Amino acid sequence: MGLLDRIKDIEDEMNRTQKNKATEHHIGLLKARLAKLRAQLLEPTSKGGKSEGFEVQKSGDARICIIG
Repeated sequence: MGLLDRIKDIEDEMNRTQKNKATEHHIGLLKARLAKLRAQLLEPTSKGGKSEGFEVQKSGDARICIIG
């Protein structure tokens, strides 16, 4: 089952679910899952061994970085 199939299933379940106070939590969880899957769909998967972070471009005599 690919990402598009899982997104379609979640959207179908959201359409079937009756919207009222008792189901707000369930709908919120579905929306969170849907957002996570859509973010995975847009992000390219990195297969390289690079660490996360960013490179600070050198200008002048020193290089600085923010660690935190």
